[in-house]
Amino acid sequence: MFVRGIMKRLLFTTVLILLVSACTAVAHETGTLQGHVTIGPMLPAMREGLTEPTPAPEAYAVRQIVIYAENGKREIARAQIDSGGNYEIELPAGTYVVDINHAGVDRGIDLPQTVVIVSGQVTRLDVIIDTGVR
Repeated sequence: MFVRGIMKRLLFTTVLILLVSACTAVAHETGTLQGHVTIGPMLPAMREGLTEPTPAPEAYAVRQIVIYAENGKREIARAQIDSGGNYEIELPAGTYVVDINHAGVDRGIDLPQTVVIVSGQVTRLDVIIDTGVR
């Protein structure tokens, strides 16, 4: 009886260690997707010599970076864009299709685009959103 109890504890401890090790190993198999988002034009017409106005934080808040599975059909995640136009999201290593959420008439220039996320590395994808304002 005593030996059976020790064997059960040993088996339980071994399984627990294996589970913790497996979970830890999976956590290291992620990479980061990050970039900067440019939104424009913001005005229908610009006078010569004037610079394009900086988008308000609200302009970034309504837009998101959308990450799809490699086939481009199943949504995996969405990344929020901060008030400075930057985004960052951690993803499992793999191949993804990146697009935007198409707020209004927005369209992403050169999107959708395929990216490869490598474990422990940063993949950069800067995005230009055309607002359609003319």
